Amino acid sequence: MSPVANPKPINILLVEDDDGDAKAIQRAFQKSKIANKIIRAIDGIDALEILKGNNGKEKIPTPYLLLVDLNMPRMDGIQLIRALRADPELHPSIVFVLTTSQRDEDKTASYNLNVTGYILKTTAGQDFLNLIELVDCYWRIVEMP
Repeated sequence: MSPVANPKPINILLVEDDDGDAKAIQRAFQKSKIANKIIRAIDGIDALEILKGNNGKEKIPTPYLLLVDLNMPRMDGIQLIRALRADPELHPSIVFVLTTSQRDEDKTASYNLNVTGYILKTTAGQDFLNLIELVDCYWRIVEMP
Protein backbone atom coordinates (compact mmCIF):
# COMPACT_ATOMS: atom_id res chain seq x y z
CA MET A 1 0.00 0.00 0.00
CA SER A 2 1.50 3.34 -0.97
CA PRO A 3 1.11 6.36 1.31
CA VAL A 4 -1.65 8.76 0.39
CA ALA A 5 -0.48 12.35 0.04
CA ASN A 6 -1.74 14.56 2.82
CA PRO A 7 -4.47 16.70 1.23
CA LYS A 8 -3.37 19.82 3.12
CA PRO A 9 -0.02 21.23 1.98
CA ILE A 10 2.41 21.92 4.78
CA ASN A 11 4.25 25.21 5.06
CA ILE A 12 7.86 25.18 6.13
CA LEU A 13 9.33 27.88 8.34
CA LEU A 14 13.07 27.89 7.80
CA VAL A 15 14.77 29.67 10.70
CA GLU A 16 18.25 30.33 9.35
CA ASP A 17 20.46 33.42 9.56
CA ASP A 18 23.00 32.35 6.94
CA ASP A 19 21.96 33.33 3.39
CA GLY A 20 24.11 30.61 1.78
CA ASP A 21 22.68 27.85 3.95
CA ALA A 22 19.13 29.10 3.38
CA LYS A 23 19.62 29.07 -0.40
CA ALA A 24 21.17 25.58 -0.27
CA ILE A 25 18.19 24.26 1.68
CA GLN A 26 15.74 25.83 -0.75
CA ARG A 27 17.68 24.38 -3.73
CA ALA A 28 17.59 20.93 -2.13
CA PHE A 29 13.81 21.15 -1.82
CA GLN A 30 13.54 22.22 -5.47
CA LYS A 31 15.90 19.44 -6.59
CA SER A 32 13.74 16.91 -4.76
CA LYS A 33 10.68 18.42 -6.48
CA ILE A 34 9.10 19.28 -3.14
CA ALA A 35 6.98 22.34 -3.80
CA ASN A 36 5.95 23.17 -0.25
CA LYS A 37 6.01 26.85 0.54
CA ILE A 38 9.17 27.82 2.44
CA ILE A 39 9.03 30.95 4.56
CA ARG A 40 12.33 32.19 5.98
CA ALA A 41 12.98 33.79 9.33
CA ILE A 42 16.46 35.12 10.06
CA ASP A 43 16.43 34.34 13.80
CA GLY A 44 14.18 33.24 16.65
CA ILE A 45 12.60 36.65 17.16
CA ASP A 46 11.71 36.89 13.48
CA ALA A 47 10.30 33.33 13.62
CA LEU A 48 8.04 34.12 16.59
CA GLU A 49 6.74 37.23 14.81
CA ILE A 50 5.88 35.09 11.76
CA LEU A 51 4.30 32.34 13.87
CA LYS A 52 2.13 34.85 15.75
CA GLY A 53 1.56 37.37 12.97
CA ASN A 54 3.15 40.22 14.96
CA ASN A 55 4.99 43.40 13.90
CA GLY A 56 3.39 43.48 10.47
CA LYS A 57 4.48 39.93 9.61
CA GLU A 58 1.96 37.70 7.90
CA LYS A 59 1.08 34.76 10.15
CA ILE A 60 2.19 31.43 8.70
CA PRO A 61 -0.81 29.30 7.74
CA THR A 62 -1.26 25.94 9.39
CA PRO A 63 -0.18 23.26 9.10
CA TYR A 64 3.50 24.02 9.30
CA LEU A 65 6.80 22.63 10.51
CA LEU A 66 10.01 24.38 11.44
CA LEU A 67 13.59 23.76 10.36
CA VAL A 68 15.62 25.59 13.00
CA ASP A 69 19.31 26.48 13.08
CA LEU A 70 20.76 26.72 16.58
CA ASN A 71 23.47 29.37 16.19
CA MET A 72 21.75 32.66 15.37
CA PRO A 73 21.91 36.25 16.62
CA ARG A 74 19.30 37.89 18.90
CA MET A 75 17.49 34.63 19.75
CA ASP A 76 19.16 31.30 19.05
CA GLY A 77 17.43 28.05 18.19
CA ILE A 78 17.28 26.64 21.73
CA GLN A 79 15.77 29.91 23.02
CA LEU A 80 13.22 29.80 20.18
CA ILE A 81 12.22 26.21 20.90
CA ARG A 82 11.88 27.04 24.63
CA ALA A 83 9.58 29.95 23.69
CA LEU A 84 7.52 27.63 21.46
CA ARG A 85 7.11 25.04 24.20
CA ALA A 86 6.13 27.73 26.75
CA ASP A 87 3.38 29.14 24.50
CA PRO A 88 0.13 27.12 24.61
CA GLU A 89 -0.71 28.03 20.99
CA LEU A 90 2.76 27.23 19.60
CA HIS A 91 3.63 24.33 21.90
CA PRO A 92 2.59 21.58 19.43
CA SER A 93 4.86 22.97 16.67
CA ILE A 94 6.86 20.33 14.83
CA VAL A 95 10.53 21.26 14.99
CA PHE A 96 13.51 19.76 13.22
CA VAL A 97 16.87 21.17 14.31
CA LEU A 98 19.19 21.71 11.35
CA THR A 99 22.59 22.83 12.59
CA THR A 100 26.38 22.57 12.43
CA SER A 101 26.58 21.93 16.18
CA GLN A 102 27.75 18.46 17.09
CA ARG A 103 27.81 19.31 20.80
CA ASP A 104 26.11 16.70 22.98
CA GLU A 105 24.75 19.54 25.15
CA ASP A 106 22.88 21.00 22.14
CA LYS A 107 21.52 17.60 21.14
CA THR A 108 20.34 16.88 24.69
CA ALA A 109 18.81 20.35 25.10
CA SER A 110 16.99 19.98 21.77
CA TYR A 111 15.56 16.55 22.49
CA ASN A 112 14.59 17.63 26.01
CA LEU A 113 12.44 20.25 24.24
CA ASN A 114 10.77 17.50 22.18
CA VAL A 115 12.20 18.25 18.76
CA THR A 116 11.23 15.81 16.03
CA GLY A 117 14.81 15.38 14.85
CA TYR A 118 18.34 16.77 15.15
CA ILE A 119 20.14 16.89 11.82
CA LEU A 120 23.65 18.10 11.05
CA LYS A 121 24.12 20.48 8.13
CA THR A 122 27.40 18.75 7.37
CA THR A 123 25.43 15.93 5.80
CA ALA A 124 25.73 17.68 2.46
CA GLY A 125 25.01 16.17 -0.92
CA GLN A 126 22.94 13.00 -1.07
CA ASP A 127 22.56 12.79 2.71
CA PHE A 128 21.02 16.24 2.73
CA LEU A 129 18.62 15.24 -0.03
CA ASN A 130 17.70 12.23 2.12
CA LEU A 131 16.82 14.69 4.90
CA ILE A 132 14.53 16.59 2.55
CA GLU A 133 12.87 13.31 1.53
CA LEU A 134 12.50 12.41 5.22
CA VAL A 135 10.65 15.67 5.88
CA ASP A 136 8.45 15.04 2.85
CA CYS A 137 7.77 11.43 3.91
CA TYR A 138 7.07 12.52 7.50
CA TRP A 139 4.46 14.94 6.25
CA ARG A 140 2.80 12.38 3.98
CA ILE A 141 2.37 9.68 6.65
CA VAL A 142 1.89 11.56 9.92
CA GLU A 143 -1.61 12.75 10.78
CA MET A 144 -1.78 16.40 11.79
CA PRO A 145 -4.54 18.07 13.81
